[in-house]
Amino acid sequence: MSLNKIFDIAGSGMNAQSVRLNTTASNMANAQSVSSSIEETYRARKPVFAPMLERYKQGISDEYGFQNPVTSFNPRDVAGEGVQVLGIVESNQELQMRFEPNHPMANEEGYVFYPNVNVVEEMTDMLAASRSFQTNVEVMNTTKQMMQRVLTLGQGA
Repeated sequence: MSLNKIFDIAGSGMNAQSVRLNTTASNMANAQSVSSSIEETYRARKPVFAPMLERYKQGISDEYGFQNPVTSFNPRDVAGEGVQVLGIVESNQELQMRFEPNHPMANEEGYVFYPNVNVVEEMTDMLAASRSFQTNVEVMNTTKQMMQRVLTLGQGA
């Protein structure tokens, strides 16, 4: 693996963690939004990540002819190319239904629906995504320093 590929891999990790931070921010912003029906209530969202693999990046298909991303990673078979965001999925956990008949958004029975956002879990995700982003920045900085040292190897002679 060349040192240049490290920038692409770390960059894909930073992109993935940015998506994670954005979905977390969206979840936190909507944590206290209410609705009068289940269908209109905000649901927590989570990004789904998968490894980018070299053979799929080059367009080589599997034994069935599919060029879909692989969810299992065997380093002996293919080289990793980073991480990709497959999509963002909504949580299927139950919504919070509360009896608040005086609430302006209450339905005919007096219930309002709150999102299935767990604020503590979202804060944990935010911290983990932030630290992962910072780690990828450190990988890029270290790689840059290594490349600069390689360029100065022959100057001291």
